[in-house]
Amino acid sequence: MFPEPGARADLPLSGLTVLEFSHMVMGPCCGMVLADLGADVIKIEPAPGGDNTRRLTGPAVGFFPTFNRNKRSLCVDLKTSAGLSLVHRLVAGADVLVENFRPGAMDRLGLGESTLTAMNPRLVYLSCKGFLPGPYEHRTALDEVVQMMGGLAYMTGLPGQPMRAGTSVNDILGGVFGAVAVLAALRERDRTGRGTPVQSGLFETNMLLVAQHMARTAVEGVAPPSMGGPGHPKPWPVYDVFDTADPEAQVFVGAVTETQWRALCDAFGLQDLRDDPALATATQRAAARPRILERVAAVFRTLPQAALMARFEALGLPFAPIARPSDLFDDPHLLASGGLLPVEMTGAAGAPGGVPAIPVAGIPALPVSMGGERAGLRLQPPRLGEHGAEIAREAGLDETEIAALVEAGTLRLTDATELSAS
Repeated sequence: MFPEPGARADLPLSGLTVLEFSHMVMGPCCGMVLADLGADVIKIEPAPGGDNTRRLTGPAVGFFPTFNRNKRSLCVDLKTSAGLSLVHRLVAGADVLVENFRPGAMDRLGLGESTLTAMNPRLVYLSCKGFLPGPYEHRTALDEVVQMMGGLAYMTGLPGQPMRAGTSVNDILGGVFGAVAVLAALRERDRTGRGTPVQSGLFETNMLLVAQHMARTAVEGVAPPSMGGPGHPKPWPVYDVFDTADPEAQVFVGAVTETQWRALCDAFGLQDLRDDPALATATQRAAARPRILERVAAVFRTLPQAALMARFEALGLPFAPIARPSDLFDDPHLLASGGLLPVEMTGAAGAPGGVPAIPVAGIPALPVSMGGERAGLRLQPPRLGEHGAEIAREAGLDETEIAALVEAGTLRLTDATELSAS
């Protein structure tokens, strides 16, 4: 079952303080990586409404609970001198700042890189942007925009029908690269004593994803066809999705070595294909894919999905059920390995009817293990302003000053009784 949430003091990034000014996916994903690894990530949200990501609907309804675990929330009006002063106090003791707003937005708030690093020369200032510096840097970027202009949508879709990947792949990976840059800058700070500004680019992330296709173009001298097209060449006789005897239950399986090809033929009564002199080499088999696939598909359609997968596993073939995201809540490997964290969905205010269908859902942990353990859940995605009072106290404000900020609307708390209760 799910690992129990709980505090750990011995995580790799324990003792680091990160100020996160971000929304949507890229910046929050970077903050989540640092938080999961132990950093104290303070999510600074604009008062009074907080991060607009909380209120997204449709395909984006899960953004907030997915990428904001293990963080604390400070909801403050940065357009007031008192609110800006509070944040400047926090900057003085911070190690890292993460922001993913349009160029110039942080400067207009008095939170630009040059201003804050003058206050705290040890600060590592990360900007997650649509584009790194260059002709495009002031354009508005979205994951879909850079997938289209960066060749990924072309390679994913059918000929003449570019298609975005089915997830925020550049936002997520761009956030991860941002975290990598932060860790490198912190290592450099260990040597120099000073922080350094770092950036992560959405478009540049996409370019790394299509680099293999660019390299292929350079090697072969022609543009590669899209991978979704029916004419996409495959060098193996079996590397495809197949129907099974179960309605709407499909499997992918590949036979990419001589040993796998022979094992598949032996296990499914296809010895005539195995022994056919016209199919003796990998090149011959690749050229004969239509004939081979017709035979293989006919056999697989007679067997249930579970039976097929059991045989594939016994044979050591690469295989997979064609799963939907909803199927993964019950995945036995994720459950047994600590790969799903019990994350509260209540932060998704845009849920249909305002109430999540599953109040606590298993959301994937970071895909890494350290010392044999997975990074876990210490804090649920924060309620808006949930930690405002305690963060203000840590910044040196007394109860009277905090109450005055709340009264003026500069500081929003989840519940005004937090002042007396904590």
